[in-house]
Amino acid sequence: MTTTGVAVARGLAAAFVRSGRRPRRNTALVIGLTIVGVWVVAASLAPVVAPYSPLDLDVMNRLEPPSLAHPFGTDDAGRDTLSRVLYGGRITVPTAFVVILVASIFGTAVGAVSGYAGGRLDEALMRVVDVVLAFPSILLAMAITAALGAGLRNAMLAVVLVSWPEFSRLMRAQVLAVKANEYVVAARALGVPTGRVLLRHVLPNAFPPVLVKATLDVGNAIILTAALSFIGLGAVPPAPEWGAMIAAGQAKFEYWWVATFPGLAILSVVLGLNFLGDGLQDRLNPRLRTD
Repeated sequence: MTTTGVAVARGLAAAFVRSGRRPRRNTALVIGLTIVGVWVVAASLAPVVAPYSPLDLDVMNRLEPPSLAHPFGTDDAGRDTLSRVLYGGRITVPTAFVVILVASIFGTAVGAVSGYAGGRLDEALMRVVDVVLAFPSILLAMAITAALGAGLRNAMLAVVLVSWPEFSRLMRAQVLAVKANEYVVAARALGVPTGRVLLRHVLPNAFPPVLVKATLDVGNAIILTAALSFIGLGAVPPAPEWGAMIAAGQAKFEYWWVATFPGLAILSVVLGLNFLGDGLQDRLNPRLRTD
């Protein structure tokens, strides 16, 4: 593990230890972890628990309603919707986590450098951030994906490009607040190298809000990626991606199960991530302590 990783891990561990005496505030965290954990396990075990292949066609049983044989019904090609929802979790959920991980790392680095360095470098970096934030995320992601070509990989890149500026803004604000603290001023007065001050004293204390935002933004990434797939710019059929599955059922309202179950999957994961983010915020925010 790098020096940065060690420093951040120590800061987060200290925050959790300090907040350990607040069990009444753990409900949201437990609910969020449970929902997300269930989906992670279900997606990981999809090849074992899925009753059918997500890609095999069965035109003789197309658009069947939910039944014992097909609990979530079948789509217009006769594919089992339950199996496709489970396999879709192996695409949608990891994609969102990877996207936000990359966006948060890049945005955090830009924000930390900008906030700590200040001056013209800060101005230049923040103007770039302002330009990206000036466009609605969905429209900018659509434009980027359309320019690069339809596909899940290009959709992931587009979501990264529209997500990192918010992390940069947040980290910059946190660094500006933390670097004014006495222990940071003292370390700089003692001649501690700039990089060491930033990695050991500033980032660990500025990072918890970024972690909370990253947790919440995974849900946003799921919705944005599904939206791109819904309009044909994301995952290419017959890939069992939740947004593409909803798109396949949006013109068949009488066959409600085709779009309903992947939609409920998105709803449940995003809801779980929101609970998880709220629970993390309660544990990591020292202002919410009740000693």
